[in-house]
Amino acid sequence: MSGYTSTLAGPERGITEPQATFSTCFGAPFLPRPAARYAELLGEKLDESGASVYLVNTGWSGGSYGVGSRIKLRYTRAMVTAALNGELDKQEFYTDEIFNVSVPKACPGVPEEILTPKNTWADKEAYDKTARDLAARFRKNFSKYNNMPEAVVKAGPQG
Repeated sequence: MSGYTSTLAGPERGITEPQATFSTCFGAPFLPRPAARYAELLGEKLDESGASVYLVNTGWSGGSYGVGSRIKLRYTRAMVTAALNGELDKQEFYTDEIFNVSVPKACPGVPEEILTPKNTWADKEAYDKTARDLAARFRKNFSKYNNMPEAVVKAGPQG
């Protein structure tokens, strides 16, 4: 529901470092119905099809802007391949305490530390602070949605 990305320096005039940006379902200007309806529709389609859903982090790893770097494309490809060929279904998962998502403990072709972002940061306290700030931004953005099903609310960041 809270499509998240960051506006990067370069393409946007006056931007010198990444800034958090949210857009309902990554397409707010094109969605005529309330966000809750799209959440319901997605849930219905997932229930009908039995499809698995995976969130792939293709963004920043190893530290905040200026310290870390983007996740290598070969790791992103390996994660998508593992999701498509069913390898991720065979993995053990843990629940991230801040973002409340299930994270695989292993993925073929991907170093384990990439799967647990905190492990890529030298400064673990800085990671915790940054992650909690981002989770709070998600919660604040999500608070604007009315009549959202309780299950959707509970599925979001809690930490």
